[in-house]
Amino acid sequence: MPTLPLQPAEFHVFDTSLRDGAQQEGLHLSVTDKLRIAGYLDELGVTFIEGGWPGANPADTEFFQLAKGIGLQRSKLVAFGATRKAGGKASEDALTRALVEADTEYIAIVAKSHADHVERALRTTLEENLAMISDTVTFLRSQGRRVFVDAEHFFDGYRANPDYAIQVVRTAHEAGAEVVVLCDTNGGMLPSWIGGIVAAAAATGAQLGVHAHNDTACAVANTLAAVEAGVMHVQGTFNGYGERTGNADLSALIPNLQLKYGWDILPPGQLADLTRVAHAIALVAHQPLLGRQPYVGQSSFAHKAGLHASAIKVDENLYQHIDPALVGNDMRMLISDMAGRANIQIKGEQLGFDLNDRELAARVTEVVKGREAEGYSYESADASFEMLLRDQLGILDLPFLVESWRVFTEERVGDNISEATVKLTAKDARQMVVGEGNGPVNALDAALRAALIPAFPAVAEFELTDYKVRILDDGHGTDATVRTLIDTSFGGETWTTVGVGTNVIEASWEALSDALAYGIMTHLDD
Repeated sequence: MPTLPLQPAEFHVFDTSLRDGAQQEGLHLSVTDKLRIAGYLDELGVTFIEGGWPGANPADTEFFQLAKGIGLQRSKLVAFGATRKAGGKASEDALTRALVEADTEYIAIVAKSHADHVERALRTTLEENLAMISDTVTFLRSQGRRVFVDAEHFFDGYRANPDYAIQVVRTAHEAGAEVVVLCDTNGGMLPSWIGGIVAAAAATGAQLGVHAHNDTACAVANTLAAVEAGVMHVQGTFNGYGERTGNADLSALIPNLQLKYGWDILPPGQLADLTRVAHAIALVAHQPLLGRQPYVGQSSFAHKAGLHASAIKVDENLYQHIDPALVGNDMRMLISDMAGRANIQIKGEQLGFDLNDRELAARVTEVVKGREAEGYSYESADASFEMLLRDQLGILDLPFLVESWRVFTEERVGDNISEATVKLTAKDARQMVVGEGNGPVNALDAALRAALIPAFPAVAEFELTDYKVRILDDGHGTDATVRTLIDTSFGGETWTTVGVGTNVIEASWEALSDALAYGIMTHLDD
C-alpha cells in the first residue's frame, strides 16, 4: 500500500463556480442563480466561495451587495480581481477600490507569472509586474483584507522562465499574500510534471494552492499531484464547470481527498449531501449533469453486465470502489439484454419483489432479453420493467382497460390540429373521450387523461416532462422500428416508460398509457 499524504494543519477547498465556472460556454448565471448556488455550497461546507469580480460588471457588484444578506454559516465569501494597472497606484485604482468596497474579508487577485504574458499581453516590464503585485497586495492588506494571489499561467511560466515565475511567488508572499495559488491556466500539464514545480515554489516559504484546468483531462489528477507535493489550498468548480473543457471538478476532488486520503474536508455528515448538491447546482445552472460523472452521476454506481451482478449479489463492494451512500448516491442495477439472473434478482429486490426463486428469475430474464431483442430498453425505463415484472409474477392489476383508441391529424388553412378518441373502462365506468392537441401524441395524452380523471382525479397533476423517439433500424426509412421513452413526474418523483413499434404513434401510445397506469398503481392511494 502506498503511503498516504498527511493532511496539513490548515487546508482550504476554494470553489470558483460562480466566477471561473460561469465562463463556460452556454452557462449563464443570474444574480439570483449565484445566490442560490452560494447557499448550496455553504450547506455543503466548502471553505471559500469566490463570488465574482465586483466593479468589473454590474451583476457581480450587485451579487456582493446582496450576498451580505444570505448569512453564510460555513463558507467565507471571496471577491476576485486583478493587480492594479501598470504605471498606477493600487490606492487610486478603481477596480482595486471596488474590491475593498465589496466588503469581504478575503480577496483573490490574479497576477501574471509568465514572463512572455507580462511583456506581450500586459505590455509592461517584468519589474513593473512585480511592483504591481507588491503594491496591490500591500494596499489590500492595509485595508484589513486577507489576500490570495492567483499566479496565472504559473506552470507554463515556470517551464519557460523558472527564475521569474518563482520571483512572482516570492514577491506575493513577502507582500503579505496568505496563499499563492499556482495556476495551470491553459490546462496543459500532466500529473508527473507537477510535483517538482510545486516543490520549487515551496522553497520560497509561501503557503501554496493549485488551480487546474482540464484541457488534458487531468485537472483532478494534477490537483492531487499538487496536494501530494505540499499545497494546502485547492481550487475548482462543481461539476467541473469552466472555460473550454472546464476546471478541476470539486464533486470528484472532495471525495477523493476525504475517502481516499482519509482527510477531514467537509463538516461531519456533509459528504452524504454531495450528490444532492451537485444535482441542485446543475439544475440552477441549466446544465444537465453527466450520467457518467464520477461519484455523483446517475451511472456512477450502475451495473449492467451479468457477471458484475453475480458478484454484487455476493458482496456489493466487489464491483464498487466505495459505498455509494457515502456521497449520497445509490447503486443501480440496469436491466438489458446483457442482464443475467443476478441482475434481475437484485433489481427486483430494489423494487420490493422477492425473486429468490431461481426458475422465476430465469424466466423473467429470458422475457427481458426477448423484449430487448425487439427494441425495448429497460435500463432507462424502470417503470416499464416493474410492470413487466408484476405481469410475470401474476400481480399486474391494471387500473383501467383500454377498449380502443384512434388519432388523426387534419391540416387546415394556416393551422393543423390532431384529434384523438379513447374508449376505456376505469372503476367499472366506461368512458369515451375526444381530445385535441398539438400533434397526435399530445392529443392522445389529452384524451387519455380526460377519460381517467373521473376515476382518478389526481391524474390531472401528472406531468409529461420528456419525450424521446429513436429509430432502431438504420437504413429502413419510414418503416423502421422506433423506440419511444416518456418521462412522467408527480409529487416530486419521475418515472420512465418505453414503447416500441414500427408505427411511431403506436409506440408512443404504449409508453404513454403505461406511464399513466404505472403512476396510478404506485402513486395514488385509490
